[in-house]
Amino acid sequence: MPESTKLTAMAVDPKKKNASYAFTCAILASMASIILGYDIGVMSGASLYIKKDLKITDVQVEILMGILNIYSLVGSFAAGRTADWIGRRFTVVFAAAFFFAGALLMGFSGDYATLMVGRFVAGVGVGYAIMIAPVYTAEISPASSRGFLTSFPEVSINLGILLGYVSNYAFARLPLSLGWRVMLGVGAAPSVLLALMVLGMPESPRWLVMKGRLADAKAVLEKIADTPEEASERLADIKAAAGIPDDLDGDVVTVSKKRGGEEGQVWRELVVSPTPAMRRIVLAAVGLHFFQQASGVDSVVLYSPRVFQSAGITGDDQLLGTTCAVGVAKTVFILVAAFLLDRAGRRPLLLTSTGGMVFSLVGLATGLTVVGRSPDAQVPSWAVGLCVASILAYVAFFSVGLGPMSGVYTSEIFPLRARALGFAVAVACNRVTSGVISMTFLSLSSAITIGGSFFLYAAISSLAWVFFFTRLPETRGQTLEEIDKVFGMDDTAMEAEDSAAYRERLLATSP
Repeated sequence: MPESTKLTAMAVDPKKKNASYAFTCAILASMASIILGYDIGVMSGASLYIKKDLKITDVQVEILMGILNIYSLVGSFAAGRTADWIGRRFTVVFAAAFFFAGALLMGFSGDYATLMVGRFVAGVGVGYAIMIAPVYTAEISPASSRGFLTSFPEVSINLGILLGYVSNYAFARLPLSLGWRVMLGVGAAPSVLLALMVLGMPESPRWLVMKGRLADAKAVLEKIADTPEEASERLADIKAAAGIPDDLDGDVVTVSKKRGGEEGQVWRELVVSPTPAMRRIVLAAVGLHFFQQASGVDSVVLYSPRVFQSAGITGDDQLLGTTCAVGVAKTVFILVAAFLLDRAGRRPLLLTSTGGMVFSLVGLATGLTVVGRSPDAQVPSWAVGLCVASILAYVAFFSVGLGPMSGVYTSEIFPLRARALGFAVAVACNRVTSGVISMTFLSLSSAITIGGSFFLYAAISSLAWVFFFTRLPETRGQTLEEIDKVFGMDDTAMEAEDSAAYRERLLATSP
């Protein structure tokens, strides 16, 4: 073998090895999202049997379905603080513990009140998982494949939803009082596996730098970066973002509190008195999360059996089987998105996705309106077909862009000092909007018809397309520190101030 070929092989192999290591880390972190997706998917079918068994009203069903998102606010804000306190890796353990306890409470619940307690505990776990998985994955990923790897949490959510649908179908034949309890209770098993797998995950290098653990951060970066040069450059960028002088080296150093973790400072910068650049970042993140849920995706995912009932499909087996098809479509197209994010870019996928959702929602609303106005014995078969095709098209378009983009994009655009809490703010908006949508869908359908509800979601999705076109710049292929500059963040003055403050503290504490 010629010498040049040997050198080329030696140069390529470490890069492949590092990519595999980052891939494995992303897979492990995304396990939390599988449990979240399972909870969402399984409740869509379990609610049919819960209503029959516990004899609850539609309003109680709405609350049961949607309250999880409101409860998750507790977890999302606690996750931001926990992630900055004990690290990204062990925050995943908190999510697993809450999922485990919540699944057992719901599985053994004997009445509606106990079931709601279980939903609260699981909701806290949802808040933890939906925040920490994308943040950890973004911070552990090289820029060249960050979009692909950061989409894994959304891929896992969709896989979990599909597993939830399959669980509905598999346990539907059990006795009424047992079936839905088994559906909910089996969600405890993967939580134990997740907690054990955390032991194989490295800590986020950016969190390690925030804590002054430079040697540990460098060791992780050398495992995940494409080249040693990239590892050194990323370490220098992270040090600058954390307020550590570039000329300061050592295994463990003292980090300025101002940038290392003073939470009040970050809250002021995010909400109270944001700079114009930070305001643009917050608006982009919150707007993206709001429109993701306001487009009505939870109405399709959580209430798909009822939507199919309204479209003229009857029988539990048919309903749950068709719902499984929705889960398959979501999972397949989220995998397509994972491979396109770093090739096509964020904006093209997001705009194509949202535009397709608008047309799909109009088709679904039209089909449901025709079915709703037709006598039971004379429902046009084309209208039923249009409803099914529109739902499948809607979840496909959602999954190829808007679905994964909220986690991918939001985890990229916040600067290091505000990433965990900034993501928590965006997730809070996401969960509140999701809760409102899921807790009002049945009432909204009664007020303006189910077809009218989806016409409303189509109008909201049209506004979303305009917002994304005007407010969200492209971030593909850039490091997290470079993306700060895309939004106009200039850390030069802050870095100088932090470096001076750091040296003053050293002088003050020296003998």
